Amino acid sequence: MPAAVARRAGRGGPPTARAGRKRDGSETRRPARSRAQQSLEQRMLLTATLCLLAFGAVMVYSASSASTLLQGRGNGSGYLVRYLLYGSIGLLIMRLLARDGVRLLTRITGPLLGVCFVLVLAVHVPHIGVSVNGARRWLGTGPLQFQPSELMKLALVLYAAALLARRPERVHDLRELVNPLIVVVAAAALLIVTQPDLGTALVIAFTVTAMLVAAGVSLRTMAVIAGAALAVVVLYALVRPYARARLTSFLNPWAHAAGSGFQAVQGQIAIGSGGLFGVGPGQSVQKIFYLPEAPTDFILAVIAEELGVVGVCALMFLYGLIAYAGLRTAKAARSLYSALLAVGVTSLIVSQALLNTCAVLGLAPLTGVPLPFVSYGSSSLIVMLASMGLLMNVAAGGSAHVRLLPVPRQRALDARGREQARWAREASSGQSGDRSGGNRGARRSGAGRGRRAAS
Repeated sequence: MPAAVARRAGRGGPPTARAGRKRDGSETRRPARSRAQQSLEQRMLLTATLCLLAFGAVMVYSASSASTLLQGRGNGSGYLVRYLLYGSIGLLIMRLLARDGVRLLTRITGPLLGVCFVLVLAVHVPHIGVSVNGARRWLGTGPLQFQPSELMKLALVLYAAALLARRPERVHDLRELVNPLIVVVAAAALLIVTQPDLGTALVIAFTVTAMLVAAGVSLRTMAVIAGAALAVVVLYALVRPYARARLTSFLNPWAHAAGSGFQAVQGQIAIGSGGLFGVGPGQSVQKIFYLPEAPTDFILAVIAEELGVVGVCALMFLYGLIAYAGLRTAKAARSLYSALLAVGVTSLIVSQALLNTCAVLGLAPLTGVPLPFVSYGSSSLIVMLASMGLLMNVAAGGSAHVRLLPVPRQRALDARGREQARWAREASSGQSGDRSGGNRGARRSGAGRGRRAAS
């Protein structure tokens, strides 16, 4: 299906979409659909997003209220109020981008990526970057903190989509992929890893991999890239004590229950305590005394304890709905750029959700990535909602003025088309020397085909 997405989008999508394409490869702008004309994909994406936000508001309050009351920090609703505030900001941005976000952000992709690199570098500067639990990932002060790596994920999706759409043949040459796409992505991931934030770097790697597969990269090329990336990750895990401790605790968390495996063990206890239907909303014990980072990284463990397997399955269904609607959106996209953007945003959301789920369940090392739309976190919530706005804009038929082919190749194809049309006209006119009567209709038909080829 991903390769079919690239081929179909490269041809301009369905006939109704091709009618809006100019000769230079760009697309004419179409009016946005009204609310009554929303596509099925738009309604599915909006429904899943709003359900996840409502689910997140309830669970953030449940996971944070008891501990904040016991610590004497307000009335227990501080996390909920901030979650609702950041969610409102994110919904406003989502609404704006759902109207014409693809066209607007395409114009600023380069500057946005440059700003993200500057901000990611700034977190390492003393007295500018904020350190929390030994990690320097934030800028700002007090409750007004921002994590630049979250914005970097979206900027890289926009950059990769634009780069691959402008030169689709790039995917068949490994050197063309490495420079500049893989170099830029690797540089961004390396800067994020040094914070340290291996989870966000893995999300970026999974997302870009999905976009390359959708663009038509061969399995051999993907194997080379994946092998090199895996070697770098293993080397990093062996060199950095922090990453090595996370890896060893993942292999046997109960052997390190009092140290590096404490979070994983407490999460597994919470999941096991919930059973099939859970202990009831607000009744979790692990979130109060044992489970660290309950409103953020380990909110899934609280959900499993209070709502059981049924609650976790309902949550996974909503993410599956986003994945299904996102891939349908990519398949029906009007251009290769829109298709790759839809694949990138969908992969960004789904891969982060799967990585957080696997880490909490003990199927992957702890990475510290939040659960999209559900975990408390200002940067993640706002960026994820902005990404959803872009995906909804693609589902609505939105696109950008992106030239699908470089100018020299486009002109060469136009010239070839004109020459083929001229040959068709000469061939049809050359048959008139010794023919008459019924053959005149055939000559007129051949001339008509030549004129249609010329147009």
